[in-house]
Amino acid sequence: MKKSALSLMAVVFFLAPAAFVYAIHMELPSETSVAFPGPDAGRLYEYITRYKPYHEWHLWPGKGRFYKGTEPHGALLTTYVNKDAYFSIKGKEGKMADNSIIVKENYTPQKELAALTVILKVKGYNPAAGDWFWAKYGPGGKVLSSGKVDSCIGCHGTHKDNDYIMTQKLGK
Repeated sequence: MKKSALSLMAVVFFLAPAAFVYAIHMELPSETSVAFPGPDAGRLYEYITRYKPYHEWHLWPGKGRFYKGTEPHGALLTTYVNKDAYFSIKGKEGKMADNSIIVKENYTPQKELAALTVILKVKGYNPAAGDWFWAKYGPGGKVLSSGKVDSCIGCHGTHKDNDYIMTQKLGK
């Protein structure tokens, strides 16, 4: 009787942690199992808010929170960059790496979030416009525009030689 109780306790002791770890992985995908979103506004929003929360990313180097913005982005801006974008900026290569994501919070003068504008560099997506996928979301995440947005490309196209980036010069 004692031997079977000890055997049962040993099984529970060794298998319970494994079952717990398995349950966690079934509920929350691991970092490596989260697929990169690609040019899809819904998947991109979920990726930057749920799986890779942009608030945990670097701020654009040299920019703080609530820096002065211009229309159509808003009076105040806060810009976050994923690791690919961050190292592209810091490396001063003159262009962003594929899979770079830039998230710009657009605020009113009263510091109320008005919109979220996001660009994602997708190799082969739109070579004529720097391979950028553009998306604009309302404060609650509703997609307001996405894809090959003419107004975004037209405005940022004035900085085509800087990989369509207007925040600062990317090269040396």
